[in-house]
Amino acid sequence: MADDEADLRGLLQRYLTDQGCFVRAVDGAPALDKLLARERFDVLVLDVMMPGEDGLSICRRLRAQGETIPIVMLTARGDPLDRIIGLEMGADDYLPKPFTPRELLARIQALVRRQRVLGAHAGPAPTEGLVRFGSHALHLGERRLERDGAEIALSSAEFALLRAFALHPNRALRRDRLLELAHGRDHEATDRSIDVQVMRLRRLIEADPAEPRHIQTVWGVGYMFVPEGGKPTRAASQ
Repeated sequence: MADDEADLRGLLQRYLTDQGCFVRAVDGAPALDKLLARERFDVLVLDVMMPGEDGLSICRRLRAQGETIPIVMLTARGDPLDRIIGLEMGADDYLPKPFTPRELLARIQALVRRQRVLGAHAGPAPTEGLVRFGSHALHLGERRLERDGAEIALSSAEFALLRAFALHPNRALRRDRLLELAHGRDHEATDRSIDVQVMRLRRLIEADPAEPRHIQTVWGVGYMFVPEGGKPTRAASQ
């Protein structure tokens, strides 16, 4: 956890520890970088408004470095645009202040459950868990994406959504169905958050994100994953 408010940081650390969590709390980016260099965690909680490097910048930097740890953003600003920006930077969840420690715990537990579900589904042998599309190879068992042999870093949310698409090719999927497939029934997200995640995936895998060949919009329904690219075909929606 990184938050420059000492009182809040101490309160959350005590509460989460009492609930059985192992918690490390720091006051900003320099201390966080040192912590991540020597320890691994299930979830990272970042305050948006911190002196020096803010939470959004930290999130963007970690994702650019290939860090896939789930990230919850905390902010005193409740504007929906701030939530969208946080998701665009690679965050997995977004919690506006004021909030109760119990709500933060619930968000953390939901992300941990999702990671465990993804791990449980990551058992196929590499040959069985390989999905090819265009110049890309998605290794489901290894949770790894390659383009022409070079690895592309994916956040946990990006992998979960791409996996959902890959396992349901050539089918028009509604946004609520994608939310369920990627994040589970208990994940609090919106149709708009799926749109943001699709936009991020298109930037990673499409030659021209403005004219997507693989993740195509099906107007009035949602999205369709087309491994071979080209124009979408008629398909039943889910």
